[in-house]
Amino acid sequence: MLRLGVAPDYFTYPFLVKASARLLNQEIGVSVHAHIIQTGHESDIFIQNSLVHMYASCGNIMWAQKVFDSIQGKNLVSWNSMLDGYAKCGEMVTAQKIFDSMSEKDVRSWSSLIDGYVKAGEYGEAMSIFEKMRAVGPKANEVTMVSVSCACAHLGALEKGKMIHKYIVDCGLPLTLVLQTSIVDMYAKCGAIEEALLVFRGVSKSQTDVLIWNAMIGGLATHGLVEESLKLFKEMQTVGIRPDEVTYLCLLAACAHGGLVKEAWYFFESLNKRGMTPTIEHYACMVDVLARADQLTSAYQFICRMPIEPTAAMLGALLSGCINHRNLALAETVGKKLIELEPNHDGRYIGLSNVYAVDKRWDDARSLRETMDRRGVKKSPGFSFVEISGVLHRFIAHDKTHPDSEETYCMLNFVFRQMKFSWYKDREKSLKDTSMGDDLLLF
Repeated sequence: MLRLGVAPDYFTYPFLVKASARLLNQEIGVSVHAHIIQTGHESDIFIQNSLVHMYASCGNIMWAQKVFDSIQGKNLVSWNSMLDGYAKCGEMVTAQKIFDSMSEKDVRSWSSLIDGYVKAGEYGEAMSIFEKMRAVGPKANEVTMVSVSCACAHLGALEKGKMIHKYIVDCGLPLTLVLQTSIVDMYAKCGAIEEALLVFRGVSKSQTDVLIWNAMIGGLATHGLVEESLKLFKEMQTVGIRPDEVTYLCLLAACAHGGLVKEAWYFFESLNKRGMTPTIEHYACMVDVLARADQLTSAYQFICRMPIEPTAAMLGALLSGCINHRNLALAETVGKKLIELEPNHDGRYIGLSNVYAVDKRWDDARSLRETMDRRGVKKSPGFSFVEISGVLHRFIAHDKTHPDSEETYCMLNFVFRQMKFSWYKDREKSLKDTSMGDDLLLF
């Protein structure tokens, strides 16, 4: 167009800026921005909004903010573009401030904030924002519900997940394939495998894609339904859906749960045969398969032969296998390597300390704890989420901040006493049976 001497106008540039954003190519975007300034179109609000979106999409939030600040008479699109930019970059404190300062909010405003919290791993906050949206905001759309379903999946909040599914149906939202895939994934990750299958089977096979098959195969594999996941993979191929890298990751996970070493090798080798390159996750899964199956030497050799550097996740899988199968010599080697890789990770020290404890090497275990203290590595407390009547409760060991902690500990002590009583009763019966056996031997 430029070579032919046709001059672009205010209508041309938003498309070019949007194309740069889709390509995530800031260099092209800056070039287009320079053209905009040269032709005197930099004050057009449609172009400015597009530039804010482009810079934010490319991760340059500072330039996005500069363009945003220069806009005279900002409209809702301007604010949404800036909010979405900070949310995409994970700067949720600023994103929340922008959201709170907006005089007008639409479904995109709420969706951007919710999605930002989900991407940042703050799933509880995402659910909280959605509850506010239901109370005072606009009706949610597909984008909102995909993000909220993802939050439920990570929290394992089944009751909330069911409520989300009902909300989608009650509001008459179109059940697009993307939305159905997120519902399948949510149910599967929340442990409701039957509900996941029900939604999955409700989708016409001619309308499916690889993503929804992956969600279902992965869900079955996670719950140890190995045979069912492999059968579904065969059905997927029959339907004509081509597997991708994630499919093989799900299949390797199934093999790890089922102890299927031979099948795991077949799937791993199929990646190269189908023109795909194994990722670090595939290698980690293969290590997990071998480690769980007590093929620890093979797993260690596999790591040594890999064309990529081993990750902490791989070595962690091997360490677990070593501890479970009592190969303590190899466990020590792997544990030390893990500390070298992640010297500030508390779990790495605890892992090796547990190896020493199993081997009754108390001095080494104590020495490792002292090293941990000397380096200033603090142990992060483990916690659990429990959903009761649709409300998520967070529990930490020895924590008494929960409003019902007194009743909780009373029940815990009661259960402990019952277990102790049952153990003594079984032990007494066992000793009595042994004594009777000894008496019989006298005759």
